[in-house]
Amino acid sequence: MNNISVTIITKNEEKNISDCLQSVDWADEIIVVDSESIDRTVELAKQFTEKIYIRKWEGYVPQKRYALSLAANEWVLSLDADERITPELKEEILNLSPGDYSGFNIRRKNFLLKKEITSCGWEKDYQLRLFKRNKADLNERLVHEKFVTEGKVGTMKNPMLHYTFASFEEYLAKINSYTSLKAQELFSKKKKVGGWIIFSHTVSAFFAFFIIRKGFKDGVYGLIISLLHSVSTMMNYIKLWELQNKK
Repeated sequence: MNNISVTIITKNEEKNISDCLQSVDWADEIIVVDSESIDRTVELAKQFTEKIYIRKWEGYVPQKRYALSLAANEWVLSLDADERITPELKEEILNLSPGDYSGFNIRRKNFLLKKEITSCGWEKDYQLRLFKRNKADLNERLVHEKFVTEGKVGTMKNPMLHYTFASFEEYLAKINSYTSLKAQELFSKKKKVGGWIIFSHTVSAFFAFFIIRKGFKDGVYGLIISLLHSVSTMMNYIKLWELQNKK
């Protein structure tokens, strides 16, 4: 496969951006859409590409949609700054004969503090990231948005790497942001919540990850992920309850 555009959206990603861009320095085009970072993100990105666009943050979907609109090539590989393309996946992409496929799912190897997680559903994390530009779009979600494409979708054999967060302080800030967006999403769908729903969903979220999805296999890492998922679920519904009761 020739002529591939890589698109990445960023905001204060100086810890990640160099490793991310270095992993795709073989691409024909690299596009970075930065949301007014106040750290060295743009400075570091300039070492890999001149195609850096500054755009005020309007949400995940608008930013990624804008980045996609800038791509010049037929095939696009969309990445987040905390993701890396391995040498094996690079070779698979470059030697790919797409045929009548419009896109390809790529499995993410997810890491928590540099340990690969093999439970909690993290081991089955397939994302549509390689696709024909004119066949793809994003679903209308405020958070955990996904690309969708018309036509046939295949799956790559080799995974990419995803380093979720470097510290729990960083992750808790991310949870706070994501749960606010999720609560707004639920509120717009007129979801109702009370005390029992907050309690039951919080408890069941932990058991779903730790028992059903076998988080216990990853020991303390699986326990932490299950607890954080439970906290995130609780915050979703508490913030929804707050929105419902605002006057």
